[in-house]
Amino acid sequence: MRIAAAVFASVVLVGCDTGIGDSVARETARSVVKPIVAQYLPGPGGEAITDCVIDNASGAEILQLARAAATGPDDSTVQVVLDISRRPDTINCISRDGLSAVLGQFG
Repeated sequence: MRIAAAVFASVVLVGCDTGIGDSVARETARSVVKPIVAQYLPGPGGEAITDCVIDNASGAEILQLARAAATGPDDSTVQVVLDISRRPDTINCISRDGLSAVLGQFG
């Protein structure tokens, strides 16, 4: 119930076009993306990859991912994350930030 309330609040706040609403929706979406990234793209760069996916998601995708926090991720949620991760800007971000995270493990 708590997650459903957070998702509802994020949708309402995003609808108001506030920075707070965007932040809440992005953090809620991040809670869904992070375990998907860990499952499909495992490794020490998971946090950076999650950030890249969130940063390259559209507003509609952020809302879709945030709603999945209340309903539970399904195959379409996973597909959205994988689709975002295949975009050129996301790949560039993962190459830059994800690689830094991996290399940081050794230094």
